Amino acid sequence: MVAGAGAFLRGQGSLQHDLVIGLIALILLLTVFYVDAFTKIEGAIAVLYVIALLLLSEVVTRRALMAMAILCAALAIFAFLFSHGIDPGIQPTLRLTVSLAALAITTALLLRNDTFRSELLASNAALRESEGRYRSIFDNTKVALWEHDYSRVRSHLMELKLQGVTDLRVHVRSNPGAATQCMDMISTVAANEAAYELLGPHAGDGGPGTLRRYVASDDETFIDLMQAILDGAEHFEGKGTVTTDGGEKRLVLLSIGLPDDASTFNRVVVGMIDITQREMTQKALNEAQAELTRAARAATVGALSASLAHELNQPLGAIGVNAQTLLRWLDRDPPDLAAVSKSAERIIRDGQRASDIIQNTRSMLTQNTNESEWIDLYALIDETTRLMEHDLQRDAVVVDIHRNTRIPSVKTVRIELQQVLINLMTNAVQAMSSVDAAPRTIVIDVAPRTDEIVSIVVRDNGPGIAADARDKVFAPFYTTKASGMGMGLSICRSTLEARGGKLEGYNHPEGGAVFEITLPLEDLHE
Repeated sequence: MVAGAGAFLRGQGSLQHDLVIGLIALILLLTVFYVDAFTKIEGAIAVLYVIALLLLSEVVTRRALMAMAILCAALAIFAFLFSHGIDPGIQPTLRLTVSLAALAITTALLLRNDTFRSELLASNAALRESEGRYRSIFDNTKVALWEHDYSRVRSHLMELKLQGVTDLRVHVRSNPGAATQCMDMISTVAANEAAYELLGPHAGDGGPGTLRRYVASDDETFIDLMQAILDGAEHFEGKGTVTTDGGEKRLVLLSIGLPDDASTFNRVVVGMIDITQREMTQKALNEAQAELTRAARAATVGALSASLAHELNQPLGAIGVNAQTLLRWLDRDPPDLAAVSKSAERIIRDGQRASDIIQNTRSMLTQNTNESEWIDLYALIDETTRLMEHDLQRDAVVVDIHRNTRIPSVKTVRIELQQVLINLMTNAVQAMSSVDAAPRTIVIDVAPRTDEIVSIVVRDNGPGIAADARDKVFAPFYTTKASGMGMGLSICRSTLEARGGKLEGYNHPEGGAVFEITLPLEDLHE
């Protein structure tokens, strides 16, 4: 029996753990069915099947999860018919509809999450495999490779830059010991066999000052390399002279990829090619660079998963809030059916928004073109404000829409522009929640910039953008919130730029942050 159950389990954890989780989910499922079918409790009890699905999603296969979702739906329908007969009335039917919608949406999201998890695991495996291939190439290639720690010398060069040094050659001429000082800050991390063959048996020694054994401190190529680091270059290539352990001088071609991230300067690979062997080793170097490129491409899957999680957070959160509101209206005696109907409509609306976000992401992955349409900006802003109604009321935020100018319609993708507005308004609400501004106000001003461009300005009266965040506010994964992902503004800017628009952020002279959207009247990239 245990072996049969194992066929439906993922097998990622221990069998005992998976069986315990499955048993808990089964008990919960039966409990929900019993309460729904055999008690007089009024409410969308069947929604609780979602909890069982959430538990099972961590331990069962996709096929088993879909089967359990169908079973939950069948139990909900059976309990509905058993409790209410063939003429149940509007209220029970509405509860059943909400329950089935919650099951369908949850199942779809769990399956989507499983897909992304599988892709992420595959990407991590690909990265590990790529790292193994890279290490094999590093150790076995005929190209001489040195790994150096440039973190200390980079910090020193950045300090010089702050002091006004821009031309390192001039600085070295004025300070004869400057080049030697820089060289002493570089240590060797590793060297491959080809490097030992080229330089000698001590090529991998990592003690301070060992680089001076091979490179003269006044070597022009070394100074050019330090200048490239000072300038923030991404790559350096040049010819230089090295002295081997046996005292022989060799002319080599240096090829160095300089990282974008300052924290990774502790492992910088220096490729050295003896010019006489250049043609023989060029192919191996190209293969190494191709492996690194494929590894970077695989890593983008993780960023895509973070992006989708960020975008779905708002509609799913709204669904949860509206479901709780619906239950409260149902618990009234008598239940407020009008309010229940409105909550259900909002749940369906937010569920459709989540579906639209997923579809939009799928279109980007498959390179399908999203359909543009002519949009009345004021109507879209009004609709977005209604979507944000709960968050606005919770934080006592007033939205002031300036309608003093007639604005022509804009042709773009509705869901993308609306998601940008939701992100900006959500950021404004969160920014103002930390201050005692009264009243908390979001001002939205729409105005034409030219005959072909329109701008949408979203301004709040919060603390504004901090000085140290102005240059990084649109950077991916940069956030000032304790629980933030740092993806919102980055996604907004890239979304608008893909449609020929722009997004800029700055502080208003009277206080608060301002984010300005500029859009062409018609999608330039359609």
